[in-house]
Amino acid sequence: MKPVAPALAPSLGVAWTARFGLVWLGLWAAQLAPVQLLLPLQLADLDPAHKVRDFGLVNGVAGIAALVALPVFGALCDRTRSPLGRRRVWVAAGVVVYVAGLLLTGAADDWHGVAGGWLVAQLGMYAAMAGLTATIADQVPAEHRGAVSAAVYGPQALGIVVGLVLVTGLGEDAGYPALAVLLALAALPWLLRARDTAAVHRPSSLGAAVRATWAAPTRHPDYAWAFGGRLLVNLGNALGTTYLLYFLTDGLRVADPEGSLLVLTVVYLLATLAATWGGGVLSDRTGRRRVFVAGAAVLQALACAVLVAVPSWPSALVAGLLLGAGYGAYTSVDQALVTQVLPDARTVAGDLGVMNVAVVVPQALAPLLASLVIAELGGYDVLFTLAGGVTVLGALSVARIRTVR
Repeated sequence: MKPVAPALAPSLGVAWTARFGLVWLGLWAAQLAPVQLLLPLQLADLDPAHKVRDFGLVNGVAGIAALVALPVFGALCDRTRSPLGRRRVWVAAGVVVYVAGLLLTGAADDWHGVAGGWLVAQLGMYAAMAGLTATIADQVPAEHRGAVSAAVYGPQALGIVVGLVLVTGLGEDAGYPALAVLLALAALPWLLRARDTAAVHRPSSLGAAVRATWAAPTRHPDYAWAFGGRLLVNLGNALGTTYLLYFLTDGLRVADPEGSLLVLTVVYLLATLAATWGGGVLSDRTGRRRVFVAGAAVLQALACAVLVAVPSWPSALVAGLLLGAGYGAYTSVDQALVTQVLPDARTVAGDLGVMNVAVVVPQALAPLLASLVIAELGGYDVLFTLAGGVTVLGALSVARIRTVR
């Protein structure tokens, strides 16, 4: 059973979109500021000799958990009945768990404690994602999903900057509590005003929902190609960005690595914001998705090529611009594309849970893979070459989709 655009969508005006984007801003800030800055600094303080290994392991644990948690949370979300609705209750619970996980991570005094706290935080992120991404498929007509999806990923780059500014301004010790407060405040407007649509279709049982979710890629080729493209492009992006702080410190040996990371992130932000909104709106107006997704993936690959060919601070700025533009256009249009290849209207959140694996797992596992490449296979040149190659493969996967233009 193919999902269809809702016959009656809620008001998708500025206020609705702003609240939807704000909750994503809080989620991304709480996710990416630790990955880019807080976790590397914390682990370097706890065990300087093994900081790269520990960073990879901490994120690897969360990535492995995502393989199970995202599809299962999505399947449970499809089956949920509550006074808050089946989507909003998952967002609320996810935010609460996320806040608790951030505080636990900040209080940890060894890498095992950091891994445990960060795992709790990520489980909260996965629960919130289950409810929020399903809201797009439930409530937004297909012809508007590019623009609304920009409200998911436009705040991603902004969230990095907001998080980094907050952490650098308040200091490392206050970083995790500050992000927890930001997350709670950002989520509150959406939680207070959101309304779920009626569940027209519902899986017959949780077991049926989980089985349908896991079987979807084998039964629906376009869904499988979309999953493969999303996985590869996000893996390439994560490989190219996760170790930027260490690359600036140990590779380029800049005088102020943390300040340089903030400058680089601002460049990335500006390019991402412009491309996210521009790509989403143009995709809606033209009715085309694949060409935007594939072209954006190639831009990211070019960014990696620049870093390999000319490893310097100016080239890093150029790469940040290309990477931001490519990733921004990719994320908004890809989210819209994904909602158009979902195989079953009864298992929307579960099927999107599998798709979310392709977003979260690369971010979690890339540090582990990248640490092996840096330590054993030749350093940052090899890492960026691998990142570019993987991204190109993602573009080729998207090109195989047939039911979406």
